[in-house]
Amino acid sequence: QVQLVESGGGMVQPGGSLRLSCAASGFTFGLHYMTWLRQAPGKGLEWVSAIARDSGIAYYANSVKGRFTISRDNAKNTLFLQMNSLKSEDTALYYCARGLKLIPGQLRGQGTQVTVSS
Repeated sequence: QVQLVESGGGMVQPGGSLRLSCAASGFTFGLHYMTWLRQAPGKGLEWVSAIARDSGIAYYANSVKGRFTISRDNAKNTLFLQMNSLKSEDTALYYCARGLKLIPGQLRGQGTQVTVSS
């Protein structure tokens, strides 16, 4: 079964850190660019970050650049997002997705909730 399963979300205070994981199965993970998306309450999907197949290149939205780090372990079919210096505006449901950017109909997980609040 082709699927993506996110984990690692939770509630954290402003300035805190979280590490999200995304376990991939049912397809050749190492052949695909991978992406993190997020959806804040009442807003549309937003592209956050992407990483090349061999981890050689990473891309970030301006809103998270310098605070978030995307990485992957192709041997374990797992994608990560290290989130530091979290802000209240980072509160959202975070999804991992297959591909370089936000693409309608792309393979996407069920999401993991991140809440940043004091």
